Amino acid sequence: MSSPKTVRILYGVVGEGMGHATRSRVVIEHLLQRGHRVRVIVSGRAHQFLRERLGNYPLATLEEIQGFRLVYRNNRLAKSDSLLSQLKDAPHDLAQNLRVYRRVAEDGMQPELVISDFETWAALYAINHFLPVISIDNMQIITRCHHPPEVNGSPSFTRGLTRFAVNIRVPGVSHYLITTFFFPRVAKPRTTLVPPILRREIIEARREPGEHVVVYQTSGSNEELVPALRRLGHEFRVYGMGRVGTEGNVTLRAFSEAGFVEDLRTARAVIAGGGFTVLSEAVSLGVPILSVPIELQYEQELNARYLAYLGYGGWAPALDLDVISSFLARTDEYAHALAGFPRPDNTMVFACLDELLDRAGRGDLRPAWLESQSMGKWLPLRLP
Repeated sequence: MSSPKTVRILYGVVGEGMGHATRSRVVIEHLLQRGHRVRVIVSGRAHQFLRERLGNYPLATLEEIQGFRLVYRNNRLAKSDSLLSQLKDAPHDLAQNLRVYRRVAEDGMQPELVISDFETWAALYAINHFLPVISIDNMQIITRCHHPPEVNGSPSFTRGLTRFAVNIRVPGVSHYLITTFFFPRVAKPRTTLVPPILRREIIEARREPGEHVVVYQTSGSNEELVPALRRLGHEFRVYGMGRVGTEGNVTLRAFSEAGFVEDLRTARAVIAGGGFTVLSEAVSLGVPILSVPIELQYEQELNARYLAYLGYGGWAPALDLDVISSFLARTDEYAHALAGFPRPDNTMVFACLDELLDRAGRGDLRPAWLESQSMGKWLPLRLP
């Protein structure tokens, strides 16, 4: 396949959770290194993160928009608080997003293609300007693949609402690249599964298991966590509580990319929510995982159920002493299962993305499947 010509790309990154930003940084740097011009549309904490890491690339520009923000209390999604927060800020958010839209539409860059990491603003821009859209995220696996009953769970309002939200979140997609550590059967065309998109620090990390357990929290609102951990006879290194210090066998750490990777690669195990990025990094490094998904977050529960289904770790709806003790007693078993997961790099996703850009340049805007190697793709019953 020939190398794709340079393309002007509008890249949308959702700001809720930092996993989208860390993944998008890897993809955007690849695009910039290939000579493409990239304008990034991003909200929330992800804007600061990407501005710091992409600021030295002359072909990259960033625009901050306002996106949806979720509020959590005691490892549970606070739906009413999330909605009230969004409604309160809606007039300001809308004005800010309209200003950015005018800048992108009027400053002469003229994007030729849009890439969205679960971000709606850029996809709507593409629809209004008749541009192809490539989706790169993990969420689309919920609706575009077949899941066995053991992991899909019973039908519920939350599951139905999540499927509806995923279906409408990124409209007008030409092809879906879905990054994942589990590989169910693809159910719909224009869908390709690729291994987790990993930052360089994870790819280069060498697994050297020790005795400590990493605990990763996306919210510091779970005030019962540290007292519970102090009752166990293990060393815990906790990230995400919003404070630092040592309380008995529990060390509270400030977030540091280098520090977290070092603790993760040398950990006996990791206890985390159900967010895709931490789970996929731990799986890729071969670290056993106990996943406690945020309540009312179906995507996180699906990730956690697959983790247990594949034997890579355990999952529980809530964290307590018995759950932790039972998990830690089985870490050797989980490590053995994880040894069969191939250590990925980003070669596969980059090859698929380059193929999509090349196809777009030739007018093949909605390929049903890709020629590049992948971990899963839709195939018709009879290939031509």
